[in-house]
Amino acid sequence: MVTADRPSDAAREALEIAESAREAEWTHPSLAAEIFLGRFRTDLVLPFPSHPEADRDAGRAFLAKLERFLRESVDPDEVDRTGELPAAAIAGLVDLGCFGMTIPREHGGLGLSKTNYNRAVALVASHCASTAVWLSAHQSIGVPQPLKLFGTEEQKKRFFPRLARGAISAFGLTEPGAGSDPAGMKTTATPIEGGRGWNLTGEKLWCTNGPVADLLVVMARTPSVFVEGREKKQFTAFIVEGDAPGVSVVHRCGFMGLHGIQNGLLKFDNVRVPAENVLWKPGLGLKLALITLNTGRLTLPAACAGVAKQCLSIVRRWARTRTQWGGPIGHHEAIASKIAWIASHAFAIEAITEYPTRLVDRGGADIRLEAAIAKLFASETLGRIVDETVQILGGRGFESVASLRGRGETPYPVERIYREARINRIVEGTTEICHLFLAREALDPHLRRLGALVDPRASLGRKASALGRAALFYPAWYVRQWIPFGGRGSVSGPLADHFRFVSRSSHRLARAIFHAMARHGPALERRQILLARLVDVGVDLVAIATTCSYALARVAEHPEDRSPLELADLFSRTARRRVADALRGVRSNDDGQAYRLARAALEDRYLWLEEGILRACEERPEPSRPSATAPVGASSASPV
Repeated sequence: MVTADRPSDAAREALEIAESAREAEWTHPSLAAEIFLGRFRTDLVLPFPSHPEADRDAGRAFLAKLERFLRESVDPDEVDRTGELPAAAIAGLVDLGCFGMTIPREHGGLGLSKTNYNRAVALVASHCASTAVWLSAHQSIGVPQPLKLFGTEEQKKRFFPRLARGAISAFGLTEPGAGSDPAGMKTTATPIEGGRGWNLTGEKLWCTNGPVADLLVVMARTPSVFVEGREKKQFTAFIVEGDAPGVSVVHRCGFMGLHGIQNGLLKFDNVRVPAENVLWKPGLGLKLALITLNTGRLTLPAACAGVAKQCLSIVRRWARTRTQWGGPIGHHEAIASKIAWIASHAFAIEAITEYPTRLVDRGGADIRLEAAIAKLFASETLGRIVDETVQILGGRGFESVASLRGRGETPYPVERIYREARINRIVEGTTEICHLFLAREALDPHLRRLGALVDPRASLGRKASALGRAALFYPAWYVRQWIPFGGRGSVSGPLADHFRFVSRSSHRLARAIFHAMARHGPALERRQILLARLVDVGVDLVAIATTCSYALARVAEHPEDRSPLELADLFSRTARRRVADALRGVRSNDDGQAYRLARAALEDRYLWLEEGILRACEERPEPSRPSATAPVGASSASPV
């Protein structure tokens, strides 16, 4: 049993703030939400959402122009070496309209669909990840996205044309002392001039595009309100001019990869922000940030799909031409299995990203879970894809492009790709945060019905009401979780067995979630490893369903090519084994022992294991100095 500490008052406050920022209501059904509740609705994934032919043609035309420009004007290895995206390349991207891809046409942008925008980002990311970050940080989470969702008409008319013409934007949320937990945010905004403006003061860390931004969305604490005698912290989003007095770049950050991005620590020192630059309403900043990320987050898995395809292209060419032990290395089973894994999982990344992306374009969908699942699955899966790519190329995968080129070898950029891909598991919600977000949403239907029963602050009336709701819902619901094929709709034909597996396993997942709640009660929120296993089951089930549906859609378009079915079948077989392992781990695991061991390490019980090393960044004692009262030249040490 894990013996994690009980939540402190600060932890409770942080949870309450995060809870208040959640989108609590569902206006449309969600494939993922239904799977977590034990209901696999095939009607939500079959047929796969379509991409209208006219929009597809428009996307192809734009991508062709973008591809030519990238080949001729952006040298990714030079960007990596110099740490700069050349001004000429930025100007060329502006001329193409790349900084206005998501901005509506009536405001000077290209007005691309989400599908075409994500395909553009995938193309750019496959060539130069730094350039992709410039574009996605500007549009996916920078000013254009929240402005489109929450801006007033006056704000849109004022800012959209500037952004479409190349004004760079950024998003400022993280601080040196506050990351995923907004309760620790120190940046403040105070009303001034009788409410005609705000005084903004604080710092923002890891602000991508921040050092060169013309416009920024900045989150800040605004004066609290009191509800029933309790303080409720408020957070508000502001559009801030990058050249406003008091805005300064303290430091440009450097990273293991993405050397060409502009990312830094920004300081806001008594910056005046006009009242008309408040986005949405005061107090809704965190909700704005989360909603913005729901669709903006889809750009990252799209980029991952582009990089995964690049890795497949590299290993295919290399393993076919590199000969060892009498034949191409791709013909040896150990390497062939890696190539098959890369190919099938690259296809799955594309499928799990295309599904919510097309739903956004179609409208009438709530993709908050599907977007988080796509981000989690794509970033984690790409991590293994790039690692296997390095392994297949061996020393050449570890060697830099400059070194390979210098000795006359094909300069595959695997070493750079490896460095750049690692960030995907951290940005826009770390893997751990994605797990917690998805776990909270998976538990939500049960918390709505049972929450008052385990809430010590709930009144007897609320507890009785919750008990009544539970008695009406759970007996029939629980029985249905033991019926093998209780999902809505049936599937036949190719890949039907994998759809049936999703249906059966969704019941097992729902039972496991319910049993975990019954066993651990309120303490379940601290069983993060257990919750991550449950979430990973749901992620793989969504991945199987969307990948198989995507394969069927591609075959329907091109009946002569059955290869998508082969990729989906192998991926699904692999994912099914992961699901089985994760479900076994829910009941049989070493979580408690691992937690106790980690606490022991934090309490220095294993310091002996660190003997024989030079500890990095260890504080060393200052050299002995004379005391302030001792004569110059006298020792400050006590006499022997």
